[in-house]
Amino acid sequence: MNHHHLTRREALRTAAFGAAALPFLGSAVFAADGAKAPKAEKAPAPTLYPPSSPDGRENGLRLGVTSYSLRNMSLDDAIATVTALRLKNMALFKNHCNWETASVDECRTVGAKLKAAGLSLTGSGVINLPNDEAKCRQAFNNVKAAGMQSMVCKPELAALPLVEKLAKEYDQKLAIHNHGPEDKVYPTPEVIWNAVKGLDARIGFCIDVGHTQRFGDDAASAIRKYAARVYDVHMKDSVAVVGAQRDVPVEVGAGRLDIRAMLRALLDIKYNGTVTFEYEKVAGNPAIGLAESVGFVRGALAAMAK
Repeated sequence: MNHHHLTRREALRTAAFGAAALPFLGSAVFAADGAKAPKAEKAPAPTLYPPSSPDGRENGLRLGVTSYSLRNMSLDDAIATVTALRLKNMALFKNHCNWETASVDECRTVGAKLKAAGLSLTGSGVINLPNDEAKCRQAFNNVKAAGMQSMVCKPELAALPLVEKLAKEYDQKLAIHNHGPEDKVYPTPEVIWNAVKGLDARIGFCIDVGHTQRFGDDAASAIRKYAARVYDVHMKDSVAVVGAQRDVPVEVGAGRLDIRAMLRALLDIKYNGTVTFEYEKVAGNPAIGLAESVGFVRGALAAMAK
């Protein structure tokens, strides 16, 4: 086998180990192999990969999940899914904690729940930051109380001076998220850079690789170009063509994106943030597709490490 190239068949095989750990996938997953589905509490821990480091780093990169991938689940079920995938980092979508409107106590409790489950709160769904100090301060208070590492956000352009002031005051990293051709404010990492390059270094990027490629830019090149301020990466795959106004998400490894090139770029810049899986293809039962996506990246990283 050429250790530097991971075939899709190999990736699917590795993904099966992740899927087998999920407690609620049901017997259908195992029936295809003619095997009886084991009870979740007796399922053996996967052994294909060595244990990750305390921060969830595997073969050079920290892996995690944004709970938008699990948006129809309760917070407890979402935590159980991420834990079953043997991941240690999680970003919370507003369905699981509304950072813009919740109370400080609610956010502190959510942060403590993740910590008790052995998970780090690395980010959020996109938090809107208007040019309104009271509303912005509420969001900053909430993410600080929860212990969030990087606030994934979308500040109004007019709010950037206010947001910079609060980022300094709270010593809080911000990761502005790009949303592709339909985003009239931050469609690409380059547009974000032009808006923030003169601001405090706490204000950086959440590069969404799918939206970046759909716009027509190269995500791997953007990762290298803006390395110093890449604080989060939303990992996904898509079959949407360049310029499409709507994404067509698929499992990571099944679409048009050069996932290996992106992973190589992240390794080369010694990226210290989280590679956060944002699986959007299926909302009702996302666990299998998410497991396949995680398995593909794990397999690719393992091949690169050899």
